[in-house]
Order: sequence, then structure tokens, then C-alpha cells
Amino acid sequence: MNIDFSENRMKELSSLQNKINFKFSDLELLNKALTHKSYANEKSKSLKHNERLEFLGDSVLDILVSDFLVHKYSDFAEGILSKIRAAVVNESCLAKLARKINLGDYLLLGKGEDLSGGRNKPSILADAFEALAGAVFRDGRLDAASNIFLPLLIEEIENTAESWSFRDFKSDLQEYTQNKLVCIPSYKVVREMGPDHAKEFEVVVMIKNEVQGKGLGKSKKEAEQAAAKIAMENFSQEF
Repeated sequence: MNIDFSENRMKELSSLQNKINFKFSDLELLNKALTHKSYANEKSKSLKHNERLEFLGDSVLDILVSDFLVHKYSDFAEGILSKIRAAVVNESCLAKLARKINLGDYLLLGKGEDLSGGRNKPSILADAFEALAGAVFRDGRLDAASNIFLPLLIEEIENTAESWSFRDFKSDLQEYTQNKLVCIPSYKVVREMGPDHAKEFEVVVMIKNEVQGKGLGKSKKEAEQAAAKIAMENFSQEF
């Protein structure tokens, strides 16, 4: 179905394309990505809204984030990578990214949804962001989606990964073992290396008399944190 867009709508679609630096071959696809179901329900039962593109876009963003994580954070366990991805590809984060490109300004909303502040609702913005990713993928495939969305996502990915890197793993591990295993971990220095002015410590963490992690550090505390981090990664499929 070919849609005869109004002059004003053409200007809006052109503005968004300039903002994301991508020209759609199929403008109907872009317009559908921006069409909320409240608008479609008001106008016509035959008018397509953005939920199917949202479904596709969710997978596209997952792929982009997963690929970046696997390449940049090769020392992180799969469970941790999954946690970081879930923290990035979620409603709050995607809504924030949608606001960065003023995506709410381009949405087609039903009158009631518009009057109730729908253009700034996190759920609507996040869904539209995913739908836009799906539309770009359909029109320009994965390279186009990567060029547009990965630069927006990278800062969120890195901030989340950094916050993970500086977590207090000893506290996390103790909380985990108390809740799941009904015990607490113990730490033991198994080796000291180097001269006194540049000593390095090797520490193991024991849980129920079994070594669950081994870490190195310039201090005992640093080595204990490293060992706890390894243990948490070993348990990453469970926490």
C-alpha cells in the first residue's frame, strides 16, 4: 500500500533521516516504525503499527550489543556479558537513547495517548527505538543498523561494563554464598612473589572447602577481590 504523505509528514521523516544519517529506500517502513498502535486503532484497522518492527529491532540491538561485548570484553564470562546486555537493551536505557535523537517528536500517536504525555513515556520511546532499529535493518541490513545504533549504544555498554568491573566482588560473593549455599567464603594466601617493594600476592577463595577462584594482586585485598571475581564468574549462570 503506497501512502501519500503530507508535506508536513515528509519534512518530519526527512528530518529524522538526516538526524540518523540514513536515507530509507522505503519511507513507508520508516513511517510504520513511528506509528503507535493507538494511532493505528484511531485511524484505520488496516493501518500497520510498529509492534512487529519492535520485535525485530529488539533482536537487532541484541546482536549489535552482543558482538561488541564479545570482542571488547573477552575476559568476561558469558553470564556477566548477558547481565551487561540486559542492562543496556532495556526500557530505561533505550528510552534515554530515543530522547537523544528526539524520537518522540516524530511519533504518530492517538489523541488520548498524545495528550497524556505519550511522546515522553519510557515504554513508548523504547518500543519506537527498537522499531526504528528493525526498520533500518529491513531497509539497509545489519551494516546500516550498526552504523546508526552502535555509536549510541557504546557509551551505555562501556559505562555498564565499567561499573561491573569496579564492583565489590567479595561482598557480592558472600551475599551469594549465604543465600544460595548457606555458607561464607574464606580466603587464603598461597604464594607471595617479588621483592618487598614490589610484592605480588596470590590468593585462593574457598567455598565449602573447595577452591572456587584464584587471584593475583599487589595487595592481599586486591588479590582477594580478583579471586572473588573469578568465583562469581564461575557462578555466573546461577546469579
